[in-house]
Amino acid sequence: MYLHLGNGFIVNVRDIVGIFELEKSSVSKYTRDYLANATKQGRVVNCTMELPKSFVVALDEELSEKVYISQLACATLLKRLESNRI
Repeated sequence: MYLHLGNGFIVNVRDIVGIFELEKSSVSKYTRDYLANATKQGRVVNCTMELPKSFVVALDEELSEKVYISQLACATLLKRLESNRI
């Protein structure tokens, strides 16, 4: 199964490590540092040109982490996951 992250970006559900609300989680210095390092290392995929609301951490083919920035809220992504399991 795949999860649609918006604007044609999809990720395999089995590769997802976590789904995070950007506004709440970026309050933490650790999260800000993680996102800054991922950006510097070229591991961030921006799935939107709109205001981002969430980010999804997933593993790629080499088992390296990729961070997908999405305009969709965490609740929306979780509902999509649940609807795929029916």
